[in-house]
Amino acid sequence: MEKAILFAVLASFCTATASVCQRIGARNSETAGFDIWLVFRLARRPIWLLGVGSMIGGFLFQLTALRFGPLALVQPILAVELLLVFGYMAVAGSGRVRVRRRDWLAAAVMSAGIAVFLLLASPSGGRLNAPAPAWLLAGLITLGLVLLALALAFGHGGHSVATRSRRAALLGCATGISWGFVAAVIKELSSHIDDGIGAVFSNWSLYALLAVGAATMLLASHALAAGPLAASQPGFTVLDPLSAGLLGVFLFDEHIRTGVLDLAGEALALAVVIAGAWILSHSCLILGEDEQSPVRCLPSGFRAQASGGWHEFDYRPADAPEARTAEPLPPGPSRGAHGTGADISASGPPRL
Repeated sequence: MEKAILFAVLASFCTATASVCQRIGARNSETAGFDIWLVFRLARRPIWLLGVGSMIGGFLFQLTALRFGPLALVQPILAVELLLVFGYMAVAGSGRVRVRRRDWLAAAVMSAGIAVFLLLASPSGGRLNAPAPAWLLAGLITLGLVLLALALAFGHGGHSVATRSRRAALLGCATGISWGFVAAVIKELSSHIDDGIGAVFSNWSLYALLAVGAATMLLASHALAAGPLAASQPGFTVLDPLSAGLLGVFLFDEHIRTGVLDLAGEALALAVVIAGAWILSHSCLILGEDEQSPVRCLPSGFRAQASGGWHEFDYRPADAPEARTAEPLPPGPSRGAHGTGADISASGPPRL
């Protein structure tokens, strides 16, 4: 049991590191629409490749954790990933838009909510293989949800009314749903491993895994390039286990607890997750990069300036020479909390 907990924590650390590294590698690669070549451009950046390597490590640690403990124990621990991502942002944001107490609260509430839901639902039992009609229906539903998210994120002809943060959140949700489907395909494939290597290569699930996995990686790259990590990461962390759990019930006939108290607790846990998402949606970590945001929550010393249709933020002490000689900000939504500060510099720590 202790080994399962240890490897699950290591898996969370690796996946959190993967998100941060891939966000840093993709932050200057925002696209107006869906670009199938985005992954190939990002693959030339060492920090992004480090993120991919860390993601693979997280996957291996997760598989190892599941060897020593049940899914009901491992999956809730993996929800710690969201808190670890915020820990990275707290370090990277030192001297900039910092992670505030309400941000930590939102991340903790969402992590706790999804962990409690998984503990209460505790999927168990079921069959090893799902019938073809069920897979076809599950695939069509998953594809429909992903296409809907893409339509809302990019709009028609690349002209979207969504802000950068909303686009990142929508793409993060699409990615989380897709990862859940990937987990279901992995479960199907794992049932054929004991039959030998020939059975694995002759089964459709291997090739579905390669295709869906590549498409999901492309989705994740767009989500991480679209906007702040605080917007996309909740979709990764929350919707991945939720969609995987629902697919386990639908495809593999797994059973979840459906007693009155269990259902009430599960509904409350999901409500807590939604409340945490609402709190996080009003964070400076997200609003600070939206071109349509009033941005009144930045501390003294910050200035926002439109650049290419969105805002960047940098920090210099208010009494620095550059700050004293800087041009005053025009009145409007891009003023900081106290209306003073220094111009934005394109240099500085990476934005997450």
